[in-house]
Parts: sequence; structure tokens; C-alpha cells
Amino acid sequence: MAESLTQLLETVGVYLYKGAVFTAVLLVGVALSMLVRRMVRRTLELSQLPTSVVDVASKLSYYALVALAGVIALGVAGFDVTGFAFAGSLIGVALGFASQTVASNFFSGLFLYFDKPLKPGDIVELPEMGIMGRVEDITMFSTRITTLDGLRLRVPNETVFRSTIKNLYSHPARRIEYRVGISYRSSIEEARRVILGILEKHPLVLAEPPPRVFVEELGDSAVVLRVMFWVPSLKWLEVKWELLGRIKEELDRAGVEIPFPQRVVWLKLEQGAGEAEEAVPGAAVGLEEALAGTTGGS
Repeated sequence: MAESLTQLLETVGVYLYKGAVFTAVLLVGVALSMLVRRMVRRTLELSQLPTSVVDVASKLSYYALVALAGVIALGVAGFDVTGFAFAGSLIGVALGFASQTVASNFFSGLFLYFDKPLKPGDIVELPEMGIMGRVEDITMFSTRITTLDGLRLRVPNETVFRSTIKNLYSHPARRIEYRVGISYRSSIEEARRVILGILEKHPLVLAEPPPRVFVEELGDSAVVLRVMFWVPSLKWLEVKWELLGRIKEELDRAGVEIPFPQRVVWLKLEQGAGEAEEAVPGAAVGLEEALAGTTGGS
């Protein structure tokens, strides 16, 4: 009886000792984990990372170190941690497969922050996805964009990072280009004078580089003028929409014609059986005039 009691006391004493060692090592590990968490937070804050990224990174480092400290404390206290290591490896593999997308979005968000191809407030275009709008926020896992027609989109960071990003606000000034067709009867110099006058009077059109208007193409139905000028990036869409209509109105007032697509039709008349066809002498006639003449003759 006395021996059994002695063995029981020894066993209890051993477990109390192991518990005390485990607790002491775990407390030291928790203290070190808190210290590391503060260091990680301060370092990331000095790097001016988003608050959401700082919070998640500091918490992940803290809980990972606490878990590691627990395993170390069990080993120091004399407990067999082989089972914990095996179970932890299985859980780690399972979580790894389950969180591939989450991890990819997280690291893509970090890459987007350091690369800085876009930031909140920018107007961007993602051609592969057909998205164009204003960046509202870049979170840990996704980028939120409000399109020009008012739709609010949540795009995974991985998708944004792998896409072509056109940042319309990345440069303080941006060029606007128009192609304006005038008829062959209209004066090229008059059209240039009218268009340049509009551009020079507009307060948002930059004087440097100066606006340019030149003949780009002699088309089938029109002389095509290329109009190029620079405006502040923040006003790019506003000015582009405004000036195109104003150019059209001023060209109408100046008598410069913007033609419709045209085709020249040549008619051949048969002069009798077995006789060769001859082209009608004179200038070419338009399609409407030819049709009117044919209808009248029938």
C-alpha cells in the first residue's frame, strides 16, 4: 500500500514538474512572440504598407510563434511530440492545398503594393477583362473598382497582378487624338484654322506640347485630319467628350463639310445588238443621280 502511494506521488510529482516546465517555456515563448509581433508591426508600418496587411502579417507571425513555442515547450517538458509533429504536417498540407488561392491573392496584393502600378483614386483599364473604372481600394485579397457606369467590382488581386494594367492617371498629362474627315471640296487650311482656334481657346488644353492638326490620309470619301493635343490626366475624359462635339459644330459654322461615305458610279449604255459598249462621255455621276435618271427613263 505504501509503495503504491509512493509511486502515485512520484507520478504526480513528475507530471507537476513537466507541467511547470511546459508552462514556463510556453510563457517565455508567448513573451517572445509578442515582442516579435511588435517588431513586425513597426517594421511594416515604417514601410507604409496598408493597415490590413500590417494587421494580418503581425497576427500570423504571433500565432505561428505561439504554436511553435507550445511544441517546443512540450518537448522540453519531456512529452512525446512526434504525434503532434505528424498531425501538424498533415494539417499543414491540407491547409496548403485549401488556401492556395487565398495565399496567391495575398502575395499578389503585396506585389501590387510594392510595384505600385495603381493606387486608390486612379482611373485604370484592364483590357483582358474589359474593365475600366476608378480604383476605390486595394485590400489584402482583392482590388475594388467602380466602373464608369457605376458598377462596383471586386477583382481578386491575383487576377489584377496577372493582367495588363493601363493606368490613365500615371502621368500628369495625357494626349487626346481625333480623326476628322472633311470633303475634298473643303479647304484644309480653313479646317485646320478652325480646329486649332478651338484648342487654343480651351483652358485645359496645354500649350506645351502644342496642339497639332495635319493631313493623315486621303481616304475614299474624305481628307482625314489627325488632331492631337495634351490635357491634364485628371480631366482627360471630360475634355475628350466635350471638344469632339465642339469641333463638329464649329466646322459646320465655317462651311467645312464632313462628308458621308461616297462611291463613284460609271454607267455604260448598250447601243444595239452586236455593237460594243461605250462609256458615257463626261464626268462621273453620283449614285443618287444615276438611279434617278434610270427610274425616270423607265
